[in-house]
Amino acid sequence: MGTNQQAPLSGIQVVEFSHMVMGPSIGLILADLGADVIKVEPVTGDKTRNLKGSGAGYFAMYNRNKRSICLDMKSDEGKEVVNKLVAKADVVIENFRPGALEKLGYGYEVLKQTNPKLIYCSARGFLKGPYENRTALDEVAQMMGGLAYMTGPVGRPLRAGASVIDVMGGMFGVIGILAALEKRHSSGEGQNITSSLYESTVFLVGQHMAQKVVTGRPADPMPARISAWAIYDVFDVANGEKLFVGVVSDSQWKIFCEDFGFTEFAANRTMDTNSGRVDLRSEIIPIVAARFATLSVQELSSKLAKSGLPYAPITKPQDLFDDVHLNNSDGLINVGLPNGSHAKLPALPISMSDERFGLKRDVPSIGEHSKEILEQLGLTETQIEDLYKNGIAG
Repeated sequence: MGTNQQAPLSGIQVVEFSHMVMGPSIGLILADLGADVIKVEPVTGDKTRNLKGSGAGYFAMYNRNKRSICLDMKSDEGKEVVNKLVAKADVVIENFRPGALEKLGYGYEVLKQTNPKLIYCSARGFLKGPYENRTALDEVAQMMGGLAYMTGPVGRPLRAGASVIDVMGGMFGVIGILAALEKRHSSGEGQNITSSLYESTVFLVGQHMAQKVVTGRPADPMPARISAWAIYDVFDVANGEKLFVGVVSDSQWKIFCEDFGFTEFAANRTMDTNSGRVDLRSEIIPIVAARFATLSVQELSSKLAKSGLPYAPITKPQDLFDDVHLNNSDGLINVGLPNGSHAKLPALPISMSDERFGLKRDVPSIGEHSKEILEQLGLTETQIEDLYKNGIAG
């Protein structure tokens, strides 16, 4: 966000006790929007920092714009520091297993005694109910919530190709926090917010539940679904490449037929309506597929762009580093990582007054801001040295 415009959450103090994706994604969004997010890590650092394989990018992606302090939260001295942090905070975020922070004395009921205005957000697997104490992961929620069934081919449930439920659960957590901040303006009090993986998944597949109600038939998995449109498919094109094309309105259909010379389609009055086209989909698709197979991605994309029709190349995540739109719209942020390298990573996908939210702080190294934060809490140099010497701070 530009220097002339104050970030919307400037002045909001957040304390984050979290790891992996769901909790850190809440902190990331709040931090990008201008909140001062203090990430409290164990003295040895958040274990998410050291994940390999598919988890190797978690910490880099979800922890920019935060300050890191490392504390032994089980020690009396560490608890004293945490209580000082919470006393000054507007928001606390946590995503540990149910009851974990309560056992350490950091549950909402305890902390609100010190800070009645505190908004305490717990990122959980499930909301209150029979499942509330079950251990959940993004994948567990996708399997239980119907998303994996809808994503994979028949008989082969498949999780989505990113941590969509962790991030979506984080987004709902932010929505709850922002609503609670607004409510606090009138009530003067904070409250306990819970967002969850399972209920987020169920919300996501609500359209398929509604389809059952409306049609009387259960929704088929997406690869086997009856399309709502005659053309809404990935097509094989020249040179072994692929392209998605959608034609989703009667006006788009008319343009499509004219620009691609499908005179046989234009002459068929049954195809004037979407319902008629869907009924004749088995006749339409082979003809369209044969025409598209003779064109390259570039040729077809150029023609579709000129026609104003929806299309998309099949892009890999690593291709996005060079995406012309992202690179010319502040859609990628050049973030410094603790190992000294830099990476272009996605910005928050919103703008305000046509401005994007950028980088204030690189991804913090372990305990990078511990001394700075302790000083801001009013601890003396001697007290801070003792915390480091005794392994309470790091």
